[in-house]
Amino acid sequence: MPRARDKGIVIGRFPAGPLNAITDVAGVAVGHVTLVEGDRIRTGATAVLPHGGNLFRDRVPAGVSILNGFGKFAGLSQVQELGELETPILLTNTLAVGRAVQALVSHTLAQPDNDRVTSVNAVVGETNDSRLNDIRAGRPTVDEHRAALAAARTGPVAEGCVGAGTGTVAFGVKGGIGTASRIVGPHVLGVLVQANYGGTLRIDGAPLPQRPEHDVDGSIVMVLATDAPLCARNLTRLATRAFGGLARTGAALSNGSGDYALAFSTAESQRRGPGRPPSGAVLGNDEMSPLFEAAIEASEEAILNALFMATAMQGWNAGQGDAEIVAAIGD
Repeated sequence: MPRARDKGIVIGRFPAGPLNAITDVAGVAVGHVTLVEGDRIRTGATAVLPHGGNLFRDRVPAGVSILNGFGKFAGLSQVQELGELETPILLTNTLAVGRAVQALVSHTLAQPDNDRVTSVNAVVGETNDSRLNDIRAGRPTVDEHRAALAAARTGPVAEGCVGAGTGTVAFGVKGGIGTASRIVGPHVLGVLVQANYGGTLRIDGAPLPQRPEHDVDGSIVMVLATDAPLCARNLTRLATRAFGGLARTGAALSNGSGDYALAFSTAESQRRGPGRPPSGAVLGNDEMSPLFEAAIEASEEAILNALFMATAMQGWNAGQGDAEIVAAIGD
């Protein structure tokens, strides 16, 4: 399937990275487990790893922003309080958050030098894929979430109906996982989204004809990575700008939406751990505006990539107890 740029849609003014993906930020890895089984299972998990080491011992600064909090994003309060990540990020479905937490705890306890760890702040985002998935069936399992962590790789990122985007729906058509990146001077910024929300779709500012499948409610999780040396406060500000890209796509931002953004920096100078405070200078407030603009651009394009890369899917509407088909945007 073509991505947005393959269709001649170029969002914004900053150049994209070589892969136009969150993995253009050096060291960032993404892994998927995709579950399409029988007539009912259409779900999965997506893992985002800021680096390939022991994240509990080599933590990265992070910030979180919430536009509408109708969601179940585990671990956010400690990220807000301490401004750092100590586990990878897992994306999953609404009823699988507890199993994803257990997978991250098990993953972290198994890391070298973590044999005396007694507290783990697992970070898990979710959207509700029950429009196409039998969400009550207990999938993904703990082991399937761990498989997404084990599958994480640098390089190209699969998009559309994969991982935590397998059963998602956006704007009444098939949603999914999407990613994009921007080069801002010496720095790289990347975004990965789990798109499962509603509104009236706009593509690069142009409205599309209203579709009969139009939705209002739904959720999105946006993960931003950058190699720019940023403090947690400015990472929170950066995460907030992702909602600018969300709004540009025509999001309804309704009462029933869960709109979350999490940003982290991979800059070596800003990592911290037991007995290791961050060192080195961070970018000042006056240097943030180009990164803010790039975050808006990359978030918008990542959402469009999620839609364009998705294909039509038949699944099980768990809320209605019946089969359902959701068309792709090009159908």
